[in-house]
Amino acid sequence: MKLARILTFVAAVAALPAAKNDVAARASYSKVDGLKFNIDGVTKYYAGTNSYWIPFLTDDNDVNVIMGHLATSGQKILRVWGFNDVTSIPSSGTVYFQSFSGSTATINTGANGLQRLDAVVKSAEKNGIKLIVNFVNNWTDYGGMAAYFSACGVSSNAQWYQSTKCQTMYQAYIKAVVSRYRTSTAVFAWELANEPRCNGCATSVLTNWIRASSNYVRSLDSDHMIAIGDEGFGLTGDGSYPYQFSEGLDFAANLALPNVSFGTIHLYPKSWSTTNDWGNAWITTHAAACKKANKPCLLEEYGVDVAADHCPVESKWQATSLGLKDAGMAADLFWQLGDTVTSTGALTHNDGHTIYYNSSDWTCLVTDHIKNIG
Repeated sequence: MKLARILTFVAAVAALPAAKNDVAARASYSKVDGLKFNIDGVTKYYAGTNSYWIPFLTDDNDVNVIMGHLATSGQKILRVWGFNDVTSIPSSGTVYFQSFSGSTATINTGANGLQRLDAVVKSAEKNGIKLIVNFVNNWTDYGGMAAYFSACGVSSNAQWYQSTKCQTMYQAYIKAVVSRYRTSTAVFAWELANEPRCNGCATSVLTNWIRASSNYVRSLDSDHMIAIGDEGFGLTGDGSYPYQFSEGLDFAANLALPNVSFGTIHLYPKSWSTTNDWGNAWITTHAAACKKANKPCLLEEYGVDVAADHCPVESKWQATSLGLKDAGMAADLFWQLGDTVTSTGALTHNDGHTIYYNSSDWTCLVTDHIKNIG
């Protein structure tokens, strides 16, 4: 009996580290805490950026250097494309994540496929950066929903949202990505799409798709947050284009869905025929809607394409968002990150909105912003 007790005690002690480690891992998943985000146990307002291109770099060191720059600058959240869809196999070495041929979708798990996203997640883990990983694009850049059309027998995004075959393919891709990083603390949130729209559709089309898609992601992953990735269209406001429901979005209805963790808003006044100053009310209106829903709001993309306006305009939007840190706004991510690729010495893509590491704009929108956050 004495030996049996000793063996039982030893077995119980041996089991403790695993249990403790499991708890520690769960504690370090990013999560919602009231109207804010909790990252690695700290609840506060956070800042970050977007880099659609970082998963498409082919040198691990390039990824690590750029992640290191974000970490040392105080950036915490990085939104990346978790998709790269093609309808024909590109030249050798070119990165792509999924290809379509005939009625078949093939997920590329090779060295020029999802292993490149692996490198981004691994580097993010090493540098303490949290990733928003997006599953598909509304636009045709890097394939988007349009890449699926021929394979699943549709001809528009509106049809794609409602096609069982398209959604089966989409969910298969989601499963492939989520399963790779299911336990990674580097994942901040999964994101259903980049800027989903359904022009002229009843808002129920997108709400139903968001409900089904977010429920599916939640069935695969009970820990990580889930976001829509929409621009924030469709809510009561001044009646200007972004507030209207013409793109098939109902911000409040979608935010209320049980497996949508937080609200996302984008801000591009020039593209929407509004003014830069108008952007401050856009942020404030969404903060109120998020507060009403008791979920945080993330200013997920914002930018202007006139270089001279980067600092003066975008810093005001940052100040507006930060000023609402106790009233619905939880973080902001500027569009987009710029840096030098170490292996080639080349600058990353400049779309007019790009804020380059160590530039004067970087000092204004990153260094000074992080100081203001405190």
